[in-house]
Amino acid sequence: MSEVRTRVRLIAKIADMVEAHRATLLLWMPLALGSGIGAYFSLRFEPGLGLYGGLIALLGGLAFLKYRLGWEVGIVIVALMLAMIGFLDAGASAHRKSAPVLKYRYYGPVEGRVTIIDRSSRDLVRITLDRVVLARNSPDRTPRNIRISLHYPRMFLTLKPGMRVALTANLSPPSGPTEPGGFDFQRFAWFKSLGAIGYSRTPVLEIAPPDDGGFSIGLMALRMRLASNIRAQIPGQKGAFAAAILTGDRSAIAPNMLQVLRNSNLAHLLAISGLHMGLLTGFVFAMVRYGLSLVPFVALRLPVRKIAAIASLIVATGYLLLSGGNVATQRAFVMVGVMLLAILMDRRALTLRAVALAAVIVLLLRPESVIQAGFQMSFAATTALVSVFAALNKWPLFMPGGSFLVRFGRMILTLMLSSAVAGAATAPFSAFNFNQIAQYGLLANLLSVPMMGLLVMPSAVIAILLTPLGLSAPFWTIMGAGIAWILAVATQVASLDGAIFHVMKPASYVLILIALGALVFILLRGRGRFIGAVPVLIGFILWQVAVRPDILIAQNGQLVGVMTPTGRWLSRAKGNGFVAGIWLKNDGDPTPQDQTATRLPPVPKNQRRRISLNGVTILLALGKKPAKNADPLGCNGADLLIAPRQNPKDRTCRVVTASTLKTGGAIAITLVPQSIKITNARDVTGTRLWSP
Repeated sequence: MSEVRTRVRLIAKIADMVEAHRATLLLWMPLALGSGIGAYFSLRFEPGLGLYGGLIALLGGLAFLKYRLGWEVGIVIVALMLAMIGFLDAGASAHRKSAPVLKYRYYGPVEGRVTIIDRSSRDLVRITLDRVVLARNSPDRTPRNIRISLHYPRMFLTLKPGMRVALTANLSPPSGPTEPGGFDFQRFAWFKSLGAIGYSRTPVLEIAPPDDGGFSIGLMALRMRLASNIRAQIPGQKGAFAAAILTGDRSAIAPNMLQVLRNSNLAHLLAISGLHMGLLTGFVFAMVRYGLSLVPFVALRLPVRKIAAIASLIVATGYLLLSGGNVATQRAFVMVGVMLLAILMDRRALTLRAVALAAVIVLLLRPESVIQAGFQMSFAATTALVSVFAALNKWPLFMPGGSFLVRFGRMILTLMLSSAVAGAATAPFSAFNFNQIAQYGLLANLLSVPMMGLLVMPSAVIAILLTPLGLSAPFWTIMGAGIAWILAVATQVASLDGAIFHVMKPASYVLILIALGALVFILLRGRGRFIGAVPVLIGFILWQVAVRPDILIAQNGQLVGVMTPTGRWLSRAKGNGFVAGIWLKNDGDPTPQDQTATRLPPVPKNQRRRISLNGVTILLALGKKPAKNADPLGCNGADLLIAPRQNPKDRTCRVVTASTLKTGGAIAITLVPQSIKITNARDVTGTRLWSP
């Protein structure tokens, strides 16, 4: 009986806790939706109509139960319903993006209309084409969009959006993960409707002038003209930075400057996200509100605050369109839009409810955002900032009013706290996705973000407003001076000893544990919130003890990486640099590729290498064909034979061959005494729409 009483009391306590948190249920909606979306993307098979139909029927049944059983039980039911809605929404979004994907390597003539002009990570001009025509390829099998990097050293024409061009290109399907569990470019490309990628070493020829192309092409052309005009007003890298933050065009930013901004944790200033949207709309809101308040006739008769909110919303919409409307900008626009609408409805703008509502809207519109670093980092920072300052508003120091010195000190302290809180909230996501932590990032942001808010963005707004009158030049100069300060700070901070701390990439569930624990701590009330510290602590412990695969093999078989006591040895000093760079970053190892190739003694070309690792003998046959006069390729007493470019017949030991890679993709091998665990990318991604 005592056991029964204990269970009854426990159930009663849970019911009381649920009822106590009834007012905060909206805050948990993004978590429930995101759980369903995450479940869809974690599957290793593509759901069929039967599963979708069953979920829809179950959703209707749960809605009926919610109506009949009441609130206490209904909370759990609502969470399940939201998770199913997230799952269904993710599936619907994936099917809406369905488009032909190239099934083979293609070399030949390509025609298409230019829709996007940007630069690749190797600082090459890159174009995205639609209305594609490929020789000997039927229209129903031709990708909707393709992306081509231009390797030809000289351009004979000025590329413009809407222009129809022809060139000869090497194309291939979007590649799978560089290692099992790594970033899935196939999935990324699927949601971009990108059916092929490649490069061209031939000139680009214009076969038709730019057409009107509709709304999107017109906006792209307007963005490029605006970016070009900005760079003409502000020379050098300052102009490239200004064009990036106002139009989203990063094509003129030098690769070394981009690396400096990353190493100082200031690269987020380039992404048109919540910071830029908030600074811009905040300045417009203040300018309109206080400007109208100076006119007594208007201030006494009209709702000045709401007029300022409407003006800010119009400006935010224009900024969204002119900046290209990428996912980060869309998230920022939704968040700012929700807050401005709250002002129009006489509600508090900066609340966790507003953040949760914005997250719900973004997840419903773009469910794939939940697995993207931008979504994770932007909402982590916003949630942390709103919750911290909501708590601090009760402190006397943060209450409105006071002398000038008090207000000035409050502003400085607010800036310092904002940078510290946002940096701490986004640090785990940044470390997980980018494998590095900028150790002086707080210092760089404290010195740079105020300049963005006080000088750069206000000057940009005034300059754009005065451009039709021909009076904008002084304000472009002021904006350039502010950007020069930011770039100088980035350069100095990035040059400090120990500016970057490299970290190993853990399993995905580690980040999930940390994020879930942090949300529990923020959203729960009372002492129960401290239970959130448990998953956070477990997550960081698991991160510390995480290990990397002993052997990695690229999908094309041309690169093999073996973990040694001094770090990962790579089989090639150059070539396959993209894959090599990702492997080393995930290892938390910034060593250049050519140096990693010296971590094991050299062997002659096409000769086999025999190594022993963790009690396992491995024979590496990395050549495309055996050396002259060599014995037939076989295990020869080894426990594991790796021949990624051949297909040996000997199967007396564990074997990795060219056929293995062709069917399964990149491979990771973990070795323990008397055990060899081989995992390929297909084992993790499964068979999905984007990886058939």
